[in-house]
Amino acid sequence: MLIEQPTKFLRWIFPKALWRMDPKVKAVYLTFDDGPIPEATPFILDTLRAYGIKATFFMVGDNVSKYPELYQRVRDEGHQVGNHTNNHLGAFKHWTVTYIMNTFKANELIHAHLFRPPHGIMRWSEYYWLRKHFKIVMWDLVTRDYSKWLTADDVLLNVKRYVRNGSIITFHDSLKSIDKLHTALPQAIEWLQKEGYEFRVFE
Repeated sequence: MLIEQPTKFLRWIFPKALWRMDPKVKAVYLTFDDGPIPEATPFILDTLRAYGIKATFFMVGDNVSKYPELYQRVRDEGHQVGNHTNNHLGAFKHWTVTYIMNTFKANELIHAHLFRPPHGIMRWSEYYWLRKHFKIVMWDLVTRDYSKWLTADDVLLNVKRYVRNGSIITFHDSLKSIDKLHTALPQAIEWLQKEGYEFRVFE
């Protein structure tokens, strides 16, 4: 649970970030990190379209540069986009100024008002500066679809076990995740719909 849901300590460090939306509303916010890539994003878009759902894609600028047609498809199909840095930078492996410049470089392509740090963590200095320009979106539930130790059934179980009103749910359009998402994503959507959850995107 320490991985699937963030600790109160993290929420306290970044108090102005979005961790969970209105707990009084039976709605969830599907998000996808690390794309777009041709091996994963088209399947996710096809699945979302089949169920009539909109989501938010936190994109890596370098991937947008390589696959602009996928970026455009995400926008054309009415989904929200967010900035995930230009090169999926680890926050503690670079100077603050490098991290911020990399994020702004990505935004020349992504044109987003939302930002999510890779790996869900950043230096407080990076948070301080980036929150002046972006709405920072973290998560309330990480499905761990990227984990080689989990199966598609495990990913689905994480959704069922930890979702709640206002949950920001994190999946990934990545090579590590896509095999599991072929099964887990449609089943998760169907289960959430059956439970009465509405699907929303950020303003």
